[in-house]
Amino acid sequence: MKTIAIVSRKGGAGKTTLTLHLAVAAQIKGKEVAIIDLDPQASAAGWGDSRTQETPVVVSAQAARLPKVLQTAKGAGADLAIIDTAPHSETAALAAIRGADLILIPCRPAILDLRAISDTIDLVNLAKKTATVVLNAVPPRGSLADEAIEAISSYGLDVAPLRLGHRAAFVHSLTVGQTAQEYESTGKAAEEIQQLYKWVCRQLKM
Repeated sequence: MKTIAIVSRKGGAGKTTLTLHLAVAAQIKGKEVAIIDLDPQASAAGWGDSRTQETPVVVSAQAARLPKVLQTAKGAGADLAIIDTAPHSETAALAAIRGADLILIPCRPAILDLRAISDTIDLVNLAKKTATVVLNAVPPRGSLADEAIEAISSYGLDVAPLRLGHRAAFVHSLTVGQTAQEYESTGKAAEEIQQLYKWVCRQLKM
């Protein structure tokens, strides 16, 4: 089983959105997926409750229980576990980072988000791991994304070659217990997630 941690010390960066969309992308490709929600707000778990389908499975857990939950998911036959973390819990973020094969940091191309990356990097470095930034909510026009990539490079971080646009489908789909791929399967949001998931698979060799 491979494990992805979605981490950011900045609230509103898009952690849950990225978690849920990658999970459904994997499920569409035939993978058994477990979503582990470490955020006390339980947004991912709430999304799971609102779905008509029983999969992907969403489990709410405390950071101290994460190794056991991952072990249980693996024993149940999961191919992929994706951990959604809370923005203001260093303990949860660090536990997720330590348990992950791939660490993704969602980041909007805005100055406050870019400045907040350093807090997340500190945790990644503490765990002696590496992480990749995924640009999220990128405007369709303008140079904000390019400027953000330049700013992120100053931290020595890699940026995923696929970025997610500022698209209504990402928001509307989650409110009805779906993801963009299910809500608008031929839309641009669905295509962006599909391409990002392909990149993720290459990183994990799965």
